[in-house]
Amino acid sequence: MTELPWILGGGLLMSGIAMSGAISLLMREATLERILLPLVSLAAATLLGGAFFHMLPEGLASVRPLNAGLWVLVGFSTFLLLEQLLSWHHSHGTHSNSREPVTYLILLGDGIHNFIGGLAVASTFLIDARAGIAAWLAAAAHEVPQELGDFGVLVHGGWSRRRALAWNFISGLTFPLGALLAYLLSRHFDLGTLVLFGAGSFIYISASDLIPEIKHRGGAGAAAVHFGFFALGLLLMFALARYVAH
Repeated sequence: MTELPWILGGGLLMSGIAMSGAISLLMREATLERILLPLVSLAAATLLGGAFFHMLPEGLASVRPLNAGLWVLVGFSTFLLLEQLLSWHHSHGTHSNSREPVTYLILLGDGIHNFIGGLAVASTFLIDARAGIAAWLAAAAHEVPQELGDFGVLVHGGWSRRRALAWNFISGLTFPLGALLAYLLSRHFDLGTLVLFGAGSFIYISASDLIPEIKHRGGAGAAAVHFGFFALGLLLMFALARYVAH
């Protein structure tokens, strides 16, 4: 199959995005705060748009509606469970006077997110290449603000900048690992279910992790800017879906 180079290339490129966190070192804190929330708004919309305009239609084409809803909820619930387990481990397994354990939880959570993202994007690509590209763009838009935040947490937790960059990249390598697994499963597993699982995870990340970050931040002007970027992200993903459909 000729899809493998594209899948691995896209996965490695996504891993490279993990290095984008280094950009935060060149910015003043006020500047970073000013651009981060609009980026989060855009990422939330692209994840929702990727799920509703691209992944759900592709998954529904091969899975019965009732089973489709089940797989979306399994993806959604899996991320909820993972975040609860990570939160529980943090609250019961760390000391309040040390920030170091938090950094490992950040990397573990990021690695799991990337792995499932690789599964979802590659599965979508194997069903329809253009829909897979749209899913990759949605994941990439989410990755930039996430990596900016994660890099800041690692440095704040006492890591050197070089170490933080290296481990962010290593964590990002779980994305191509997930993509490769999807490729290997493609002949033995209904990829529609993986796409729907991924759609559920995209919806969870957007609705639970990203939207709460922007919902109550700033005044009316900031809220208008955030919603504007959110609407822009939805329009971009919808326009891309119309292009894919034709």
